[in-house]
Amino acid sequence: MTLSVGDTAPLFNCKNQAGEDISLGALQGKKVILYFYPKDSTPGCTVQACNLRDNFDTLSSQGYVVLGVSSCSEKRHNNFIEKNNLPFDLLMDQEQLLQNAYGVWQLKKTFGKEYMGTVRTTFVIDEQGLIAQIINKVKTKEHWQQIGQ
Repeated sequence: MTLSVGDTAPLFNCKNQAGEDISLGALQGKKVILYFYPKDSTPGCTVQACNLRDNFDTLSSQGYVVLGVSSCSEKRHNNFIEKNNLPFDLLMDQEQLLQNAYGVWQLKKTFGKEYMGTVRTTFVIDEQGLIAQIINKVKTKEHWQQIGQ
């Protein structure tokens, strides 16, 4: 299933880096930036996370909650957060349930090798739980500027 702007965002309940449950239902009434990225501490993912970190105050003042999602473990998430001083939660999706629900767990190809992986994608979800924006071509160095465009 492919999601489109205007669709109801798939509900989720995932653990964050501290083992706490984070659910989309509990965030009803807030704008959510749900960004999917391949792997903690890789160059592109670090640039993207730090771009959101550096503009977190602006995003927060606009009413956004920022949540990152990858297949990485709680330990990797905590290391990534500590190393880069990230002020937002990272959700663990090691079984790719959330990534499959949002259609970002896909067949990828690198250097002629095919494998399943996370396609870097951001979903902006409005206060009613509807998808307001889908960013497929994420510019890691200026990602926050793409939000709301």
